[in-house]
Amino acid sequence: MARTEDARETDSGIEIQPVYGEGERPGEFPFTRGPYPDMYRGRPWTIRQYAGFGSAEETNARFRYLLERGQTGLSVAFDLPTQLGYDSDDPHAVGEVGRTGVAIDSLEDMRLLLDGIRSTRSPPR
Repeated sequence: MARTEDARETDSGIEIQPVYGEGERPGEFPFTRGPYPDMYRGRPWTIRQYAGFGSAEETNARFRYLLERGQTGLSVAFDLPTQLGYDSDDPHAVGEVGRTGVAIDSLEDMRLLLDGIRSTRSPPR
């Protein structure tokens, strides 16, 4: 595909419009055409490690381990009781706490989970 700063065309010389149809452009509210004007041509997709198990402290240690070894993105895997809105001490949570993700029951648990992990997210464009 040939390209100049403002124009794009196929190898056959057919001009490609930046956006087809009516409505807002990419990067404009309400973002139905995506969050960035150039979408992911100027910024690659984030590759994340999906992790979480046991307690907030154990998952924090895992996250720090991953970050120290070059991981650049993290996504938290919550255990089933947390996903369903149960506290770890709820009778419905017996046998599932911390098994398939991290158990989070309070704001303090979230603080422990993210302790010492700073965001490197760039500000919105």
